[in-house]
Formats: sequence, structure tokens, C-alpha cells
Amino acid sequence: MKIENIKVLKTLLSESRNLIIIPHTNPDGDAIGSCLALSNLLKKSGHNVSLISPNKPPHFLNWTPGFEDILYFDSETKNCEKKIKASELIFTLDFNDLNRIGELGDIVKSSKSKKIMIDHHQNPKDYADLTFSEPEIGSTCELLFEIIISMGYEDLIDQSISKCIYLGIMTDTGSFQYSSVTSRTHQIIAQLIDKGIDQNEIHNKVYNDSSASRLKVLGSALSNMNQIEGLKTAYMFLKRNDLEKFDYQKGDSEGIVNYGLSLKDVIFSVIFIEDINDSNNVKISFRSQGDFSCNEFAGKYFNGGGHGNAAGGRNDGNAEDAINKFLKILPNYKEKLIK
Repeated sequence: MKIENIKVLKTLLSESRNLIIIPHTNPDGDAIGSCLALSNLLKKSGHNVSLISPNKPPHFLNWTPGFEDILYFDSETKNCEKKIKASELIFTLDFNDLNRIGELGDIVKSSKSKKIMIDHHQNPKDYADLTFSEPEIGSTCELLFEIIISMGYEDLIDQSISKCIYLGIMTDTGSFQYSSVTSRTHQIIAQLIDKGIDQNEIHNKVYNDSSASRLKVLGSALSNMNQIEGLKTAYMFLKRNDLEKFDYQKGDSEGIVNYGLSLKDVIFSVIFIEDINDSNNVKISFRSQGDFSCNEFAGKYFNGGGHGNAAGGRNDGNAEDAINKFLKILPNYKEKLIK
């Protein structure tokens, strides 16, 4: 991390009082955790902060400290636009392309406010006045922690902020199982625990507080699992009709793709989910172990991207169309999958 960037950030904060913080659309644990950690910290240091999310996150994140103060652009558009217009500084967290926030991206782009990107995804776009982009770090929350420490704000990290940061690191590392987890990650976790967080409670709130619909969705995905033994790959799918029957709620399919990696000898797992609101769109999640690049695969064939071991994408049509395309492409990666 460049020391010059830290100096510039401190200067911008000293000159600005009205701040905006924005996560990506359909915010996950790392997006919500990093945004709320930053929001809580900046409020403690005397800033006027508005956290504006493009839409609502899944219900199992609603315990996160400060959650009740989030504004939602899709339902409070005029109020959000007003706050952005009055702002002096806009933070975008856990994404690096304004396309990831839909219509809100156009408003941010046209704003006269200085823009700061804090993100850990690959291939950042050049829209920010100040960029903190570290793809080798496993989560935006871990990157944010390092920024806070580098700025000399460690004393501002209290139990509430620690809960937010832990949430993001835990969820974006697959509960600390991805290759992006380092000894430094665990050192940070130790410091967060020393702040008094209950890591078991946080894990249970995210992973063990399931609704009936979430369990039905999981059961359906597992019953649809297919293993391609010669290519060390597993894939699952969820059809729109089934999701509607289960009364699917946002977040119900979160993390299901990881179950494929629990199969013996599987290093690549994929789930295809028909969009419940768009009959011509399939959302796809990719997970891998070792050095097989989900990011490359998703970006080349499925309009997506992310990280080496975790990425997302999409495909036009239905799940069957996406799966057939996937099965035609996959043999081209045989050498990388079975080595």
C-alpha cells in the first residue's frame, strides 16, 4: 500500500465533512461489513456519513452494527440523489466498476465529489480520484483494516467496528479456507477478537440462522448436483419455478456453490441460478481450489469476474442453455483441472 495514498486520504478527510459510502448491488457480507465498518469509524471521527446501498442485502446481515441507518437507492432515490449532490467525498467499497451499482453509477460519475475506491477485485476501472486496489488481499474488510491502521486510527476500532470487519473477512474467505488467507489475516482476526467480538455468534448469525426457504433451496441445489469425475468438477442448478415454489428470498442461495468443493477430488464447483425477476438471465457462481482461475473462466465466457478462487458471471437464456455452454467449454480446461 502506497504511503502517498494514505497521506492523500487523510488530507481529503480533513477537508471534507459530508461523506457518502456505497457498496455494490446485492451487497454481501464483505460489502456490508466494510461499508458499515468505515461508516461507524468516520462517524466516530466527527464526519457526516450516509451509507447508500443500491438495494437491500440479505436478511441474515441485518444484525450488523449500523445496519438500520443504511439508505436504499431503489426505494429512496430522491433522498439519495440529494445526499450525493451535497457530498464532498464518495467512497465506493468492494467493487471497482461503476456498472456494478446500476443507475446509481451514473449519479456517482456525474458528481463533483472526490471519489475513493477501496476494493480487492482484479482489473479496476479508472473512475476514482484515489484508488486502493489490492487483488491479492482476500477481502475488502482486510484491506480496510490495513488502511485504518496505516492512517493511525487503530484506537477508533471498537467492538462494533470489529464485528463488521470480521464479518467481511469471514464471508469472503469462505470461513478462512481460501488460498488468499495468510498469516496476516489471522493476525488481524486475533486483534478483532481482542476487541471483544464473539466470532461464534457472528458465524451462527450468518450461516446458522436459516429460513425454511433457504433450506429448501439448498436441498434442491444438492439434489440437482452433477459431478464430472474426469474433470474434477461439480455443478448444480436452481430453476425459477422451484425458487418461486420455495418462496425464495434474496440471499437464500448464498454459499451453496461451496458444497461442490466438499466432494472428493473436486476442485471446481459451479451453480447456475435462473433469475427470479428476469426470464432471460442466469446468475452463475464459480468456486475453485488451488490455482484454477475462476476469474479467468468467468470473464472469458460468462460476462463476469472476481478472484482466482471465487467469481461470478451471467448468461442469457435459461439454466439449461448456460449449462450446455459450460459443458462444451469445460473439456478445453482438462489439463488445468487434472494436473
